[in-house]
Amino acid sequence: MDALREVLGDKPIAYLATIDRRAEELRGVAAHVGVSVRAFTAAELARVDVPNPSARTDEALGTASVAEAAALLAADGPLVIPKRTVDGIVIAAALAPKSPLT
Repeated sequence: MDALREVLGDKPIAYLATIDRRAEELRGVAAHVGVSVRAFTAAELARVDVPNPSARTDEALGTASVAEAAALLAADGPLVIPKRTVDGIVIAAALAPKSPLT
């Protein structure tokens, strides 16, 4: 929660999204903010063009991006906050087309 607040402030959230093998880790936070978790396979994430790919992440997980790629897939809109790391937690945000922010 602290990392989300630091990166997003009080902006509304439509989903939390991540790689499928980490989805369970987000369920408590998602329930706290009243959203669902969207999970994607490494193969799905690897197909997304992101501005900040990581060779280390690609080697470890089979995709060069989790945070940015998952945000883009879940929101189906443009990336508005590139990946940021807070206390070891990587967060990125994309704008959903029907978001209250549009």
